[in-house]
Amino acid sequence: MVARVATIAMNTYREAVRGRVLHALLALALATTVYSLVVATLSLRQEARVVADLGAASMSLYAVLVAIVLGATSLHREIEYKTVFPILARPLRRHEYLLGKYLGTITTLAIFVAIDGGVGMMLLGLETGQNRSLLGGVVGLSFAVLALSVWRAKLTRVFVILPWSVAFFAAMSWLAGSAGAERKLLAASAVLTVCEVAIVVAVATLFASFSSPAMTAVFTLGVFIVGRSADTLAHLPVRQFGETLHDIGQGMARIVPNLQVYVPPRPLLLGEVSGVSLPIFLGTAAIHAVFYASSLLVVAALAFRRRDFQ
Repeated sequence: MVARVATIAMNTYREAVRGRVLHALLALALATTVYSLVVATLSLRQEARVVADLGAASMSLYAVLVAIVLGATSLHREIEYKTVFPILARPLRRHEYLLGKYLGTITTLAIFVAIDGGVGMMLLGLETGQNRSLLGGVVGLSFAVLALSVWRAKLTRVFVILPWSVAFFAAMSWLAGSAGAERKLLAASAVLTVCEVAIVVAVATLFASFSSPAMTAVFTLGVFIVGRSADTLAHLPVRQFGETLHDIGQGMARIVPNLQVYVPPRPLLLGEVSGVSLPIFLGTAAIHAVFYASSLLVVAALAFRRRDFQ
């Protein structure tokens, strides 16, 4: 089973990496992150904070957009091109196929976050006085290694980016050591973004198992908006909204995953909230994401098993 799921996951990853939409959103995310340098010049001695905050915000926003797009189109593309028929005709169960598609999408998003977060770390190092020669040398070496690896691995070049993105993020995090707490904020935001998109992709996979791409995107976006507003919906004032809307808001907040967990206040990410340990908070958020993603995938597998492709 593991080999079959891994094969589907790698296939999904290969297709996603070659997609123009992913390249466009990655370029837009990187441009937004770099633009934070321009905004930082308008602040009063808060350049590192501006770069970290805008970098974390853009990383979360664009990762969610990519998650919705890939989650809504990945499965439908297989059905539209009828490539799903020969795949499912093999000794492969439908839930294994669905799990492989999900894991391939998550792998793509993890790389997206690592690259965007790495660029954010690089800019943090630049703003906080890191040696520019060292910074430029490490960045140049990183991209030289990437170019050489892509040139040498002609048949497996799309997989080269997997270890490279992790190494790039780690190297840039090391160079951003002079940023102190801002580096911690950006690193924690990257972890929380991966956890959040794990839930968003699971939601998209659920809707994609029985719906069209357009409806999947709309439904997933709706769940995301409600999830980001869960705390607000749970505390709607009865005086202003009435008892009915108050109860509806509470019900929706209990059913839909609370995605506000993944965009906590700045003091919490900096470890400045007394009685709250950042590593424990990140671990709890990850467990929360695994629970919701697993539950949604089980429901998606049940729906996909009953789907008729005729």
